[in-house]
Amino acid sequence: MKTLQPNYLFLLVLMILFMCLACTAHADGNAPDLVLQGQIHPNENHTYHPVPFTVPANVNRITVEFDYTERDKRTTIDLGLLGPDGFRGQDGFRGWSGGSKKLFTISATDATPSFLPGAIRPGRWTLLLGIPNIRPNVTAGYTAKVWFGHPGDPAWLPEVLNPPLRTEAGWYRGDLHMHGAHSDGSCTSQSGRQRVPCPLFLTIDAALQRGLDFIALSDHNTVSQTNDIRELQPYYDQLLMIPAREITTFTGHANLFGTDEPLDFRVGSATVPDWNSLLHAAAKLHGLVSINHPIRPDDETCMGCGWAPAKPVDMHRVQAIEAVNGVDAMLPDSGIPFWQHLLDQGYRLTGVGGSDNHDAKLVVGTLVGTPTTVVHASELSMPAILAGIRAGHVFIDVQGTRDRMLDLTASVGSQTAEMGDAIAAAAGQKLRFTVTATASEGAHAEILVDGKPWQTGADLVVHGKLSQSFDWPSDGKRHWIRANVRGSAGELLLVGNPIYINN
Repeated sequence: MKTLQPNYLFLLVLMILFMCLACTAHADGNAPDLVLQGQIHPNENHTYHPVPFTVPANVNRITVEFDYTERDKRTTIDLGLLGPDGFRGQDGFRGWSGGSKKLFTISATDATPSFLPGAIRPGRWTLLLGIPNIRPNVTAGYTAKVWFGHPGDPAWLPEVLNPPLRTEAGWYRGDLHMHGAHSDGSCTSQSGRQRVPCPLFLTIDAALQRGLDFIALSDHNTVSQTNDIRELQPYYDQLLMIPAREITTFTGHANLFGTDEPLDFRVGSATVPDWNSLLHAAAKLHGLVSINHPIRPDDETCMGCGWAPAKPVDMHRVQAIEAVNGVDAMLPDSGIPFWQHLLDQGYRLTGVGGSDNHDAKLVVGTLVGTPTTVVHASELSMPAILAGIRAGHVFIDVQGTRDRMLDLTASVGSQTAEMGDAIAAAAGQKLRFTVTATASEGAHAEILVDGKPWQTGADLVVHGKLSQSFDWPSDGKRHWIRANVRGSAGELLLVGNPIYINN
C-alpha cells in the first residue's frame, strides 16, 4: 500500500477544509447559487442588455441582489426579469423595477413589488438590464447574486431577504392569530356604510398602536397574504410580520407558522386521510404547528373549531397549544386545561395566546394583541421568534398590556433553567426557583406543580414588581412547574410556561 507524503496529506486536509467551509456557507442561506458578472460599455447607452441564466428543476423561488459600479459618474442601470419563454411567453415578463431596487424575489405565492408572483419553471431565464445613461469613456461593472429556493426550505432563506429588525436579545411581544381580507376578516369601509374585507394595513396599524413587536397573519388555509407582507414589511420596519395560516378542517384548527408553501388541508380526504398525515407534511416545511382554541364547540356555531380528530394524533408533531384565545382565559372553553392535560402526559408543548381578531378596527372585545404572546428571543427575526416559541421561552399577557412581565427560573447544582427548559434533580435535592413579575398593584403570583397550586411559603404579592425565590424538594420523579399571575380579584393576568423536572 502506497503511503501519502506529508505535503500530499497537507493538501488533502486543505481541500477537505475548503469543501466543508463551502458547504457551510451554502447551508447558511447566505451564499448565492449563482454570481453573474459583466460590463456595460458606452455604446450600450439607451439599449437593453440581457443577462441569461439557467434555473434548474425543483426551484420554487428566485432571489436576486444586483449592484453596479460608476454610480458617481451618473451611470444608471435599470433591472427587470424575463421567464424562460421570453417577453411574451407563458411566464414571460415577470417585472421591472427600474433602478429602484437592488434586491427582489419571486415565488408562486409572493414577489417583491414591481415583480409578479407565479410558477418558477426550469429553463433559461434572463435578467433584463436597461441602460438609460452611461457616459462616453465610462465602463461600468455589474454583479448579480442569485439564490434558488427549493420546496421544504425554511421560509427565511435566503437570509438576505429577512434580516432581523433588531439584533439584541430580549422579550418580544406579539399576536399569533388574526384574520384579514385574505379570509373572513371584515371591517366597516372608509365611509362606514358597509362591511368589506379588512385590508392588512389596518391590522398592522392596530398592532403598532398596541405596542407589538411581531404579528402572524393566519388567514384560513391560504398564504395569499404573503404577497401583501412582501410589500408592507420594508415600510413597517419596527413590526415583524410572520407568514402563517390557520389550517381549518372539519375536525379542528391549527396555526402553521413560518412557511408559505402549499399544504393540503383536506383532512379526511383520500390525499390527507388524517391529522397525522397533515402534520407529517407540515414538518417537511420546517413550520411550527399550534392547535387553536381546542375546547371550542364543534357545531353550527363554529364548525370544526373544537379539536376532535377521528383518530389519535401524534402530539410529538405539534409544538404549541393556543391556551388563551381572545378573552377566554377564565371561561369554560379556555384551552388551558387541554394544554395542561397534555403536559401531564409528558408532552413539552408551549402555551401561547392569540387574539383571533377578525376586525382590526374593533375598540372592545378581541382586539389585536389581546392576548399577547411574549417570547424571549435572541433577536427580532422570524427564525428567532419561532425558535423561542419552540423552546417554550414564552408567557401570555392575557390582557395584552405593554409592560407586564413574568419569568420563572430554576437552578440546582450547576444547572439552570428558564421557562420551557428541562432540569434534572434527584430525590432529596432542592431546586431553587425564582419568580419575577411586573403587574398591577395587589396582584399575586401562584405556583402550579403538575397543574395544582403549590404553597411556597413565600410572599408572592406583586407590589408593582416581584422578585421572590423559594425552594422546591424533588422526589426524583417527572414533574412540570409553572407560574401564573392573578389580579386582586383572582382574574388571570399572566400565564407562564413550565420548567420540566426530570423530563
